[in-house]
Amino acid sequence: MNAFDKKIGGPLLAADLDILQVNVGLKCNQACIHCHLECSPAREELMERSTMERIMDLAVAVRPGLVDITGGAPELNPHLKDFVSGLVDRGVPVQSRTNLSAMEEPGAKDYPEFFAERGVALVASMPCYLEENVNRMRGDQCYASSIRMLKRLNGLGYGRGDGLTLDLVFNPGGPDLPPGQECLEKDYKRELLDRHGVGFDRLLTITNLPIGRFMEMLKEQGRDGEYMDLLKGSFNPATVDGLMCRHQVNIGWDGRLYDCDFNQALNLGTGPNAPDHLSEFDLKAWVGRQIATGPHCLGCTAGAGSSCGGAISV
Repeated sequence: MNAFDKKIGGPLLAADLDILQVNVGLKCNQACIHCHLECSPAREELMERSTMERIMDLAVAVRPGLVDITGGAPELNPHLKDFVSGLVDRGVPVQSRTNLSAMEEPGAKDYPEFFAERGVALVASMPCYLEENVNRMRGDQCYASSIRMLKRLNGLGYGRGDGLTLDLVFNPGGPDLPPGQECLEKDYKRELLDRHGVGFDRLLTITNLPIGRFMEMLKEQGRDGEYMDLLKGSFNPATVDGLMCRHQVNIGWDGRLYDCDFNQALNLGTGPNAPDHLSEFDLKAWVGRQIATGPHCLGCTAGAGSSCGGAISV
């Protein structure tokens, strides 16, 4: 058993299937220092339309509570609008993740209106409410672009309590666990409203897992061992039932299946006797599978826990 399995006392088993998480590509207009998938403008991996059509069929068959679209920057996939429209037309709830600034890129500037017209919930990466911290993590001018887009989304009804959901995502800037989600949300709402007149619905805190660019940064600083010790020492058994991998399927840009987005980043495929490609998906086999784990999974059980939906135990 790996370090994570030892902590939970054995293998991790799936519970059900509530979310189809779909990575539509690794191309992004940013190259954030904490990106576990190492997305950037240089990446060319994009999901094909034929794969999206298979996912639409799957969504109709299993009727998930949500299709969660992620990337990269999803807006840079030329087939995204057809994909979203197809899901919405089939009555499937859709959520798209965004770094906000991608919607200022050429060819993507009409996405705010597109998302609003189709009732798509948005989850926007906003690693801090302070400009210097955001630009340090994401690049110069990213903060200003994000604020412009948040104001535009507010103008369309997002984050105003009128049915268009706008959540923000916080990631720590260094080798630390996120602070309490509820308290930090209050700080975000106060600061963004006072500084920029911006509103949003919820703040989701996500722990940086020791993979990808974040792990490379830790190794360069000689702090990788320190961070792993922090994750191990902060293990919280109350988070295990709510781990996102137990309730979802992650579909890579090429149709491969993973237990979560982090396993996709590590190219850690599904375990034995579990389908590993969209073309072989079987619901009974999926919900009965043993989940592929590793030491990185300790990041999801540390402190209040972490998932793509924010803290697990608050």
